[in-house]
Amino acid sequence: MYPAQRIAVIGAGSWGTALALVAAARPASDGTPRTVTLWGHRPEHIATLCATRENQPYLPGFRLPENILPTAELAAALDGAQIVLLVVPSHVTRSVLMAMRPHITPTMVFVSATKGIETDTLMRMSEVAFDVWHDLFEPRYVTLSGPNFAYEVAKGDPTATVVAAFAPRWGEYVQSELSTPNFRLYYNQDITGVEIAGASKNVIAMAAGVMVGLGFGHNTVVTLITRGLAEITRLAVALGARVETLSGLAGVGDLFLTATGALSRNRYVGVELGRGRHLDDILAGMTNVAEGVKTTKAIHALAQKHRVDMPMTRGMYQVLYEGRSVQDAMAEIMGRPLRREY
Repeated sequence: MYPAQRIAVIGAGSWGTALALVAAARPASDGTPRTVTLWGHRPEHIATLCATRENQPYLPGFRLPENILPTAELAAALDGAQIVLLVVPSHVTRSVLMAMRPHITPTMVFVSATKGIETDTLMRMSEVAFDVWHDLFEPRYVTLSGPNFAYEVAKGDPTATVVAAFAPRWGEYVQSELSTPNFRLYYNQDITGVEIAGASKNVIAMAAGVMVGLGFGHNTVVTLITRGLAEITRLAVALGARVETLSGLAGVGDLFLTATGALSRNRYVGVELGRGRHLDDILAGMTNVAEGVKTTKAIHALAQKHRVDMPMTRGMYQVLYEGRSVQDAMAEIMGRPLRREY
């Protein structure tokens, strides 16, 4: 397998920048230096990155090393790349993949680090990629997901995550090329489970945040998280995922981090909703995207389509899109008929 001497990161937000720092911190597997291009869609943002060597709006406090090359040109970002990390919000993924079409080659390995579902089509990110590129070639596609806050990854805190691929050799290739002493990658073949877990946990994290905002304590929050994992598992298995995936890093690990960690954007949205703030006001004050807001609509629709009972997701959907009060929605969840745990 060829060493990845040039890596492209498509998306210059906090997570894209953190992954660029990880990729740039180690040489390729053969020991040679590597170059990392970092693409952003706003030329003025990229100009500031080049001038200051710091992503002040999205991930302040971390200097970009000289082997990270920011660019606003997709052709320049993708030129010669062996690995392409896709780190843009789910609602713009399709348009970015379309713009990439003239510049991609069959030898590239694509790694999606986006956690979301396309709202209109209910497609997972791997399905969007295959839909956009199916007439070009069979993409070498890998999904990366797990309990990872961008700030802590950039800081070098010991972290683990999951890479999932249909073809083992590409998952193992990405595992070997992107793992570092402080960023440990595990491999599995359950792309469906990894993608559903990564998207759905944002919805449950918002619900957990609502409970905090309403003033409830750890008992309430952990109860909600644990039952939230049960409904995520029901949906994932209905879509063909392996139940084991939901008990690993991409499932329970990512869910508990996002639903309890102070750095979680989705939890923050829930906390503020619980405190009585309006959704539009909360989002207007945020720099980074909270994927869970749009994902709630998609996960709710998937649950209806596949007849999966997801009461917490339904409650969050009603709060976000039907104007229901958080008090009423959460009271209904806790007041459901008593039943067996399994």
